[in-house]
Amino acid sequence: MKGSVARNRTALVAQVALVALVAAGDAAAQEAAEGAAAQNAEQEGAAGAAVRQGTLLDRITVISRTGETPIESLASVSRIDEEQLERRMATTPGDLLFGTPGISIYSDGRPSVSNVNIRGLQDAGRVAVIIDGARQNFHKSGHEVSRMFWLDPALIQEVNVQRGPSANTFGSGAIGGVVYFDTKDPDDFLREEETYALSTTARYESNGSGWTTSATGAYRFTDSAAVLGNIVWRDYGDYEDGGGNTVENSSFDVLSGHLKGTFKPTELSELTLGWTGARNEWSTSSSTDNELKDNTFTGEFTVTDEEEKWLNLNVKAALNRSDLREIEAGDVTEYDLRTSSFDVWNTSYFDTGHVRHELTVGGDWVHDDFTSHAPSGGGDLFNPSGKRTVWGAYVQDRLTYDWLEVVAGLRYDSFEMKASEENTGSRLSPRISVGVSPFDQGPLTGLQVYGSYAEGYRAPTTAEAFISGMHPVPPFPFLPNPDLKPETGKTWEAGINYAIDDVVQPGDSLRLKAAYFHNDVDNYITEEYVPVIPGTSCSFSAIGVCVQYQNALAAEIRGFELEAYYDAGRYFGGLSISAIDGHEIAQDGTRSELSTIPATSVTADLGMRFLEERLTIGGEVQYNDAPRGATFADDYTLVNLYANYQATENLRVDFRVDNLFDEKYILPTADVAGGSIYQPGVTVKLGATLRFGG
Repeated sequence: MKGSVARNRTALVAQVALVALVAAGDAAAQEAAEGAAAQNAEQEGAAGAAVRQGTLLDRITVISRTGETPIESLASVSRIDEEQLERRMATTPGDLLFGTPGISIYSDGRPSVSNVNIRGLQDAGRVAVIIDGARQNFHKSGHEVSRMFWLDPALIQEVNVQRGPSANTFGSGAIGGVVYFDTKDPDDFLREEETYALSTTARYESNGSGWTTSATGAYRFTDSAAVLGNIVWRDYGDYEDGGGNTVENSSFDVLSGHLKGTFKPTELSELTLGWTGARNEWSTSSSTDNELKDNTFTGEFTVTDEEEKWLNLNVKAALNRSDLREIEAGDVTEYDLRTSSFDVWNTSYFDTGHVRHELTVGGDWVHDDFTSHAPSGGGDLFNPSGKRTVWGAYVQDRLTYDWLEVVAGLRYDSFEMKASEENTGSRLSPRISVGVSPFDQGPLTGLQVYGSYAEGYRAPTTAEAFISGMHPVPPFPFLPNPDLKPETGKTWEAGINYAIDDVVQPGDSLRLKAAYFHNDVDNYITEEYVPVIPGTSCSFSAIGVCVQYQNALAAEIRGFELEAYYDAGRYFGGLSISAIDGHEIAQDGTRSELSTIPATSVTADLGMRFLEERLTIGGEVQYNDAPRGATFADDYTLVNLYANYQATENLRVDFRVDNLFDEKYILPTADVAGGSIYQPGVTVKLGATLRFGG
């Protein structure tokens, strides 16, 4: 049976690849027939379009609070826009950020939920995951993915990533960085002349026989009011890994929806209201089923006055509710998290002499209310009920003088946590970045060299501080530690930004960002073994020790990242490098490998555009070198192919092959306590999108 499936899958790959090659051949033949003059005109038009549109690093990011682009930022920032999202044909959030340096999203073979790792830091809010301003803080202790979130890729307009604690204007805790998902809105979906529009997408994936159907509609009532709605259904079976083995319980069903309305009460203000929700169902074993309901409500109000540069006000409020039901042998355990948040800031633009200022003053508040209900009638001891409030205020000034740029900021954080006991704390965290553009002419005009130092502050979670109970097999106790200290991340970073146009031919562009970083995390929270002592809470253990979350002396993480794009209209390419190393330092000075370090990876992306840029064909190659601490993982190389054809203004066909050579691999950040779960083997994706409007 497996041999038949493999042969059918191989045949499907061959057939679809043949279609893509024939399309490319037809495109080339058609262009040749158009004549040299038309071809030159097309190339010049494409090159001009590349300059007009800029590259990914040239476009303003949502994650910037002063309207800057990644190439202008004195920090490690990446942006993934709608064109890249369509090219990747993402099924899960993990597919969205393929090849983005410093970041890894994994699900341990459970594609319905995801966890984010930035620069070797993950779990417990070390990475802030934000959807339209709403923090995604759901965390559940266990061998499955602990930091759970789901956002369907079909609902996303763009993704922005900022690595390191320099993102501290986005709230407390983000010592690893921020991933900000911006969902679709009506103004981006509707064309300028349209009052309404509707699109529908159907997609099939060979591995797991997965189907995706989605629809997006928008209506513009007036120039000041519009609304958009999305609905997405995904139905996937168990996938096969690169060795042809079926990964049991990797199937999932997800129904997602999204609504967003934009309203302009005045010429200077805008109100945006949104809802994003999902219902997921998956199994973690033959006897354990999971149901997750997630609802996020957001509101944003902005006031911008071009004449009054001091007024650029943003106010955001959000409520996220995640309800998880875990059903095992008829017993139901429930977990409920309500996260309320409020975020306000204002940026003022002014000059003092020859120095230009962009002064941002703001504050934020986040409240987590977590409850758990076990079949016994009480709470889940591994995930105790509790409440946590974190809030902060900050001031940041971006100063520019000719060739010199300085960003200086100071943030105050405070937290209060209540469960069986209380824990509180507060701290000031500074940030300073200095950038120099030493050349004002010649090929190095667009070069900027920068250095930065930033600190971040993360309060412990209720699960880390108040976990208790007996681990089932083998039996050993978990011990609470209400005296856990918060973590403090201290990151040094040195980098370059480089932008140049007309590199090889008129109209082409090259953008490059590279950085070396060193992050010291003081009081790093990790699981430690406690000796059995008769007459104490740790008086019995089948393994001779108990387990407790404790503060290690520190964690040290260092690495190098590079992100580069070249675009000449007809041809384009990208290169990214991410090399991270880290270890944990115990209180006695003992060093050990940090288990959350991702693979060192090098990703190359090359492509071509034909037929006035209506047809795009390309491929990706990624080499991954397993870190020393992940002895269960081997090095692996992934090869992907893609083709997108905009047949008409309203019809688009997409094709992609992931893991073309059926590589069998496991992510080094996986939790293998319950067994090794390998990632999907060769997967063919074929989809079409039909759109109409008027």
